[in-house]
Amino acid sequence: MQTTIQAEDYEVQYLPETNEVVFQGSLRLSGAEEYQPIVDLLESLISDQSVHICLDLRKLEFLNSSGINILSKFVINARKRNTIEVTVRGAKTIPWQSKSLKNLQRLMPNLKLEIE
Repeated sequence: MQTTIQAEDYEVQYLPETNEVVFQGSLRLSGAEEYQPIVDLLESLISDQSVHICLDLRKLEFLNSSGINILSKFVINARKRNTIEVTVRGAKTIPWQSKSLKNLQRLMPNLKLEIE
């Protein structure tokens, strides 16, 4: 499994010891095709029968609608498994996170949302 996906503006890193995916920078990719490596990483965590997955978005300054869409699909797929706990960490200082991350919790009511 690829553990780090990066470009000039962003980095997405999987930390297997804590089952965390850490997002940093600005994700402005255009469409599903460009997001596919990130989708593959997130879906592999669900396929691996992970019990707890943490998405750390505290250093993700920007995420466009395509990126929000892939996070929403990931949460829906995790909810369907019914055995996976998902924690999403965000930052109050990043405006898009306060609004958008609450929507993930609506998709998966037992999602643990930590906004610091």
